[in-house]
Amino acid sequence: MLAAPPSADGLAMLTGGETRHLRDVMRLGAGAELTVLAPDGAEYLAQVTGFEGDKTTLRISSRRPRQAFPALILAAAIIKGPRMDFLVEKAAELGATELWPVMCARGVVRSPGGERIARWRRLAQAATKQSLAPARMEVRNPLSFADLVKAAPRDTLRVLCTPGGEPLGALARRLRSRSMTLAVGPEGDFDRSELETAREAGFVAARLGPNRLRSETAALAALAIVGEALDEFGEGD
Repeated sequence: MLAAPPSADGLAMLTGGETRHLRDVMRLGAGAELTVLAPDGAEYLAQVTGFEGDKTTLRISSRRPRQAFPALILAAAIIKGPRMDFLVEKAAELGATELWPVMCARGVVRSPGGERIARWRRLAQAATKQSLAPARMEVRNPLSFADLVKAAPRDTLRVLCTPGGEPLGALARRLRSRSMTLAVGPEGDFDRSELETAREAGFVAARLGPNRLRSETAALAALAIVGEALDEFGEGD
């Protein structure tokens, strides 16, 4: 992300970790073209003009209208330590547009704390760049299962990933919804009250396969299954 909006003469700057990523990870040099995001959310096409210390200077060539991408929300039960970090990183790579960390009745972790949430956001940003995902995944503040049910957008296909119900891939292909909210529980699954609350609110149950999956595996499997189905629909279909 740009340190500040472009100047009147079309110059802009990246600093710190952004410069290290461009120069040391992507190995871009002067003349390389890229798309950058400004603090106000605007996207710009830019060209690298040079590096100086931890700063990258850019010349803006044009402003690009921000594309609207279908919502693919992963509402995942919060799990312990590095397993949740792994989930966050891979969810961004698999194209989730939002990650909602959910505190479930059978979950082990409650409030994860501000430092951990900030880490998830850094991981999501880095994974988006690495995978060249078209949209950066937003990591929301943790919420309760009841709040998840209330907040899940009604214009998305709201899916509860749990044993029983139609296979997720078949469900996605049958209903052909481009926007989805996928709710994935802890390893003990959602409890009876959560299942009933979600179903009464219009969530549809879908299964991920015959095997018992760990939470992070289930979340990523759900994204992969849905991503393949969405890709089959094709643009403009």
